[in-house]
Amino acid sequence: MTWTDLLDSLYDGSWNPALGRFRSPFAFRGQPRTSDDLASGLSRLAAGRPDVARLELHLLRNFRKYAYGQTGTDSVWHWLALGQHRGLPTRLVDWTYSPLVALHFATSDLTLMNEDAVVWAINFVEANRYLPRRLKRILDVEGSDTATIEMLGAFGSLRQFDRLSPRPFVVFLEPPSLDPRIVNQFALFSLMSSRRASLDQWLREHAALVRRVVVPASAKWEIRDKLDQANINERVLFPGLDGLSRWLTRYYWAKPGSASSPPLRTRRTRR
Repeated sequence: MTWTDLLDSLYDGSWNPALGRFRSPFAFRGQPRTSDDLASGLSRLAAGRPDVARLELHLLRNFRKYAYGQTGTDSVWHWLALGQHRGLPTRLVDWTYSPLVALHFATSDLTLMNEDAVVWAINFVEANRYLPRRLKRILDVEGSDTATIEMLGAFGSLRQFDRLSPRPFVVFLEPPSLDPRIVNQFALFSLMSSRRASLDQWLREHAALVRRVVVPASAKWEIRDKLDQANINERVLFPGLDGLSRWLTRYYWAKPGSASSPPLRTRRTRR
């Protein structure tokens, strides 16, 4: 697969005839191995334990308690988004509107460059057809294909949200701009209808809404270098000294079989 083949695959289906514009209905998630699933941090932490509901409540309650003063609202949805963004295991899963950002995460771990990677693409617009009526009505009133924490505020607790439907569903949540990282990553989250619901299982039952674009190991170095040239890297996606350090470490990482790491050229500015 070439770079252009990959881009064609990722942007396939992005034409919107009603708008006459290329506006993709897909959310993307890049993973460095094809064997990686879409399990949430909460389900990984629970590891099959039957008390996942209590685990979720304990995590959120203590996060709110010890992170007091980090947010101006006490909405459970704000805390859930903030927790996910800061590494708390939640039922949310990270996605992006940008296929190039997804490619970054599929190729950023240089220790896995000899393994095929994958970019998931979910049609979140079509997924809304399976939402319970009350939630679908909220999105329709707002004229939106994604939820926000303000829209989800109609449900005062996760328990109320979980009672919307006995059948599993997924809705995509566009988080508030908590910091530049969320903005630069063009981020959104998938939100399952219950703590126990599995996005992998839901997608198996709605296979027409998802595709997996495999990134061959043989193409990963080329893709990685071209993403860097397009300025899709840790320095931009993780603003601050931590992201800068991660970018420099990866940039100067010697490719196996190469004589040396690449030179970093200083760009001159015109006066």
